[in-house]
Amino acid sequence: MKYNFDKAINRKNTGCKKWDGLKTWYGEDDLIPMWIADMDFESPPCVVEAIERRAAHGVYGYPIREDSFYEAVTGWMKRHHGFSVDPSWVVPSPGVVPALAFAILAFTNPGDKIIVQSPIYPPFFSVIADNGRQVLVNRLRLEGGKYAMDFDDLERSIDSRTRMILLCNPHNPVGRVWKEKELSKLGEICLKHNITIVSDEIHSDVIYRGNKHIPVATLSPQLLESSITCMAPSKTFNIPGLATAINIIPNEKMRQDFQNVIEGLHLATGNVFGIVALEAAYNRGEEWLKELIDYLENNINFLSSFLKKRIPQIKLIEPEGMFVVWLDCRELPIESAHLKDFFAKEAKVALNDGITFGPGGEGFMRMNVGCPRSTLEEGLLRIEKAVKSL
Repeated sequence: MKYNFDKAINRKNTGCKKWDGLKTWYGEDDLIPMWIADMDFESPPCVVEAIERRAAHGVYGYPIREDSFYEAVTGWMKRHHGFSVDPSWVVPSPGVVPALAFAILAFTNPGDKIIVQSPIYPPFFSVIADNGRQVLVNRLRLEGGKYAMDFDDLERSIDSRTRMILLCNPHNPVGRVWKEKELSKLGEICLKHNITIVSDEIHSDVIYRGNKHIPVATLSPQLLESSITCMAPSKTFNIPGLATAINIIPNEKMRQDFQNVIEGLHLATGNVFGIVALEAAYNRGEEWLKELIDYLENNINFLSSFLKKRIPQIKLIEPEGMFVVWLDCRELPIESAHLKDFFAKEAKVALNDGITFGPGGEGFMRMNVGCPRSTLEEGLLRIEKAVKSL
């Protein structure tokens, strides 16, 4: 391998939420942090060099996004996802979650209902509630160790106030990379009921063997015109702190309405380093990403084997993509409400509490495997020891 993902990097005292926020979020600071979706790997050398080169200039004024920014985005989408994107469709935003908020403000009214498919990334709930809309839960079904969409429940739940669905693909935290048949069925229901699809596809570049990411917008001309695709290089290349995302909105009126919200909030400027990082990552980061995916896949295989052999009470929901994985802890003799504290106080490992992912998250925990193998192994040894002490 050309890149060293085994390299252990001391991230403490760098103003890093994952490491320096442990005391705030877990009440302890001597934990191995395997929670927030932020990898412990250095970003690709091409990204680091681009930022260093820009930083060396010494002047960091208001940036603009030149044609090269949009060309990097459209080139990446075409090569990696088979999505032919016109540069004019691309609307930048400070992040994907802010983009969800912008879409909610642009396309729904206070009191409208917005569908989420739980268990799901916690900000999906808060971004709806914080903007005065109602959360409509369409819970995923867990069948034989694999999650599926419940289309019958979805159809039953929709009423005249239902305006939007926040789709997550790949689905965080359950690791599903939705198949064409599933997305087509979902799209058919949404078109029938005039529901806008806002698709969070931020994890779509990390896909494991045997799976393929399909942007929902590519499935039909109708879905292209009635959906928004939200993406970013932040998870892929470990640059979430650079606050740079892109949203693909082919429908001209929708795009203008979305832009009007961003401009009304005065959030259109952009991050000078995020812009150069995106261009470098999308233009020159492919080789690094390929090696990253191989490394992550090996980490997941190691985790799966370790759990089966040494902690069989915890089951891995096999992921089809992403570097955060979903752990079924329901066989542990611990109430769901106490799982987070058990892992933090007894195992000294920080995981995301499944309860925060909404209905269906009870008894589960989310683990980040985007770390050197040595970190993963140490975390698992701590968990094994804690479970054996029960």
